[in-house]
Amino acid sequence: MINENKVDESKNPWTILETRQVYDNPWISVREDKVISPGGQEGIYGVTSFKNRAIAIVPVDEEGFTFLVGQYRYPLEEYSWEIPMGGGPLEDDDLDSAKRELREETGLDAENWEVIMRLHTSNSVTDEEGYTYLATGLTHGEWEPEHTEDLTLIRVPFEEAIEMVMDNRITDAISIAGLLKAEKILRQRKMI
Repeated sequence: MINENKVDESKNPWTILETRQVYDNPWISVREDKVISPGGQEGIYGVTSFKNRAIAIVPVDEEGFTFLVGQYRYPLEEYSWEIPMGGGPLEDDDLDSAKRELREETGLDAENWEVIMRLHTSNSVTDEEGYTYLATGLTHGEWEPEHTEDLTLIRVPFEEAIEMVMDNRITDAISIAGLLKAEKILRQRKMI
């Protein structure tokens, strides 16, 4: 049914009866809420809260190439191609986190930075918020991967990265959204 009336987006239709923390580590905490759903049913709802923001970068060089990072993703038990990304502590400036992540994962620095997207990664189970930056005016520096990362770095034409999205070689949600949004922006600016 289409609702043609104005929706009160500030109204929470859920009633929380009780909350308890069930897990906590340096990166996430998980809580379980006893709730009454919008339909009036009692039940439980699990929420994972992240202690960092997801910070992703679409780096594009003067020749219209971008850089992708490949790594084995433990929860998926498979290799994943992604745009450079990582966690930015909530108390840190997001741009500072983006600059750090780009340097760590690619060895690149950028002269120009632009936030192109805010997103929620899986809003039915987590409150994680992410930001994607478009980085241009690239220069090469020292590659500084974290000790927990075994990364492969590739430089590909931007169009090839989009093909990797379209044929499911890139399946990471932030990478897909970031690349597709960057493509639209870059085409409007005639940069690709």
